[in-house]
Amino acid sequence: MDPSPPEPPRAAGLRPPEHRVSRRAIGVWTVRLLMGGLFLTALLSAAAWALTSLGWTWPPGWVREYAPFVPVVYGVYALIRVAVVPSWRYRVHRWEVTGDVIYTRSGWVSRTWQLVPVSRLQTVDHTQGWLERLFSVATLEVQTASYAGSSTIEGLDADQARGLSEELAVHAGTLRDDAT
Repeated sequence: MDPSPPEPPRAAGLRPPEHRVSRRAIGVWTVRLLMGGLFLTALLSAAAWALTSLGWTWPPGWVREYAPFVPVVYGVYALIRVAVVPSWRYRVHRWEVTGDVIYTRSGWVSRTWQLVPVSRLQTVDHTQGWLERLFSVATLEVQTASYAGSSTIEGLDADQARGLSEELAVHAGTLRDDAT
């Protein structure tokens, strides 16, 4: 009897990473969207005012007629976006660090799943802008030599991001030293 060849190992299924980002990231994303929405609404309002009040004759009549509605429509869109996007983004963005892989998932319409081998890490960046400092969150960015091998985890708790960056830097250094 000829023994049948052993089955090749099956690859693990793609699953959601274990951890969510900090709940305070919702505040950062909300303020960013609100600031951007307010700025663009103000800019559109200024353009609508210029079109209707300065007596310009070069724009077509229908443009001058409907110009005041553009900032209103955009303002409503911006408010809906501020109300929906941050909480949806919080539900979707996830991360996990295992002994050998950094695993992230982001995106709410188009999903991006990334697996970055810890042994390939070149740099680990921990950044915290003024708005992130205000909400006590940070961004962790890990980069490899590969074009597609970099990953960003935005919205981590600040202390967690700091500890994770130190841990990953030490772990990557240990793996790199073992490989030489």
